Amino acid sequence: MQKTWRWFGPKDPITLEMLKQIGVEGIVTSLHHIPNGEVWSLEEINKMKDFIEDHGLVWSVVESLPVSESVKYGGEDRDELIEKYKESLANLGKAGVKTICYNFMPVLDWARTDLEYPNPDGTSNLYFNRAEFAYFDINILKRDGAEKDYDEETLRRMREEVAPKMNVKAEKRLVDNIIVKTQGFVNGNISENDLNPVEKFKGLLGLYKGIDKKQLKDNMAYFLNAIMPVCDEYDINMCVHPDDPPMAILGLPRIVTCDQDIQDFLDAVPNKHNGLTFCAGSLSAGAHNDVPALAKKYAKRTHFVHARICNVMPDGDFKESTHLDPRLVDIVKTFEKENPEVPMRVDHAPLMLGDEKMGYNAGYSFHGRMLALGMVSGIMAAVASQS
Repeated sequence: MQKTWRWFGPKDPITLEMLKQIGVEGIVTSLHHIPNGEVWSLEEINKMKDFIEDHGLVWSVVESLPVSESVKYGGEDRDELIEKYKESLANLGKAGVKTICYNFMPVLDWARTDLEYPNPDGTSNLYFNRAEFAYFDINILKRDGAEKDYDEETLRRMREEVAPKMNVKAEKRLVDNIIVKTQGFVNGNISENDLNPVEKFKGLLGLYKGIDKKQLKDNMAYFLNAIMPVCDEYDINMCVHPDDPPMAILGLPRIVTCDQDIQDFLDAVPNKHNGLTFCAGSLSAGAHNDVPALAKKYAKRTHFVHARICNVMPDGDFKESTHLDPRLVDIVKTFEKENPEVPMRVDHAPLMLGDEKMGYNAGYSFHGRMLALGMVSGIMAAVASQS
């Protein structure tokens, strides 16, 4: 697999010179300065591409060319937004950038309740505490009917373990972790400049009133069918990112959560350019998924790999695991054998050796990802030596 790295542009404190030194071969990035729904001009694309190539690297994957909310819920301006999306795709194709990672998650991209959960070795990881998430949903967001979405054990933990520790500061931390810090740096719906992110978030949830899983799947198929002619013309691979976590949350439908969901969107648009971002971490955050088996089944329809893995606890909480987790070893083996040219990036690595002081985007440390890249590179070398 091609060793790539998610990089957030020229203002990223992790420079391309640093990445070149640690063995990165390709860059995964986006034009973060262009608002969602606006056209990426050929000039702006080439400016970024030239900057990356001037440092001896290649722009391997766009992550992401965001799909506007209106396209997802089927708003009146959906077709206009899709036409702009097609124009951006054509410009990327003309520039020779031909792998596009995107998601079709309503409102919320990925969710964690703790961005610095302490590990025994002194590092920290991202963590999802189901009871804390329930507290946010029921007591901060105050979503109608939210209690019905949680089992009795989660509600007990929320009342007995979470609620007594909550105060204004703790609630703000939870809001920041769930809907601000994990979203704003990736052209998200909520930014750190929003004065009342909870009210803005409630408004976004309201856009999906009456949209169920079937309707969202139909809207995704509508979008993909509309853009496939451009993908065919320029040989562009679209690869959807699985939902993170892979389950319904906040009353929103989620449509890339399991084997059946993946098969459904591939069958709905049976075009070779319609494929998957195999994020082992997102899929493994659901105990229902046999992630190594999914890797074997969908290796040929995968256009991009996110190498990370999660451990799910009996209570439904989950945290990022080591990149030497045996499941991830099996997954790397599969792609090295079945789709060895696919771009791969390590993801959601621990904070370590001062990473926590550097202001890196949540989940995107330098030292932690460098260690993870070394681990995955070692697995790749071992696989190559056995072939």
